[in-house]
Amino acid sequence: MPEKAKIKADYYVSNLLPELLEDCFEQVGNVFIFQQDGAPAHTAKHTQDFLLINCPDFIDKDEWPPNSPDLNPLDYHVWGEMMTRYSSLSPKPTDVNQLKDALQIIWNELPQASINKAIRTFRQRLQSCIRVEGRHFEQLLS
Repeated sequence: MPEKAKIKADYYVSNLLPELLEDCFEQVGNVFIFQQDGAPAHTAKHTQDFLLINCPDFIDKDEWPPNSPDLNPLDYHVWGEMMTRYSSLSPKPTDVNQLKDALQIIWNELPQASINKAIRTFRQRLQSCIRVEGRHFEQLLS
């Protein structure tokens, strides 16, 4: 995709989403739950309708946890791990292309075991969120 491209729902549903779902099916079969963020192409009715028909299970936009980094594995696990690895790079990238290359390498080298752990602890995170009635709960996790 071009840098800073605005993706409209029709393009997303016709071109990107089918490939993404195909990758999901190839990786884990028919046993995944699909959730997106609040990007307009993700929340569009066309996208939601497509997922309802083509995805084994997905979290409807009206059921997404509102703005909770404690419930988003990318926020509570992946980005922090990537930032830690980026911080140790030497020398640092000096332009956008070098940055993209470095981040792709970091992404590719993320250990699957730690990603699996983030997935396994998700139920505990949901239960903690319920226990504190939606307030911040990261401090309650061991």
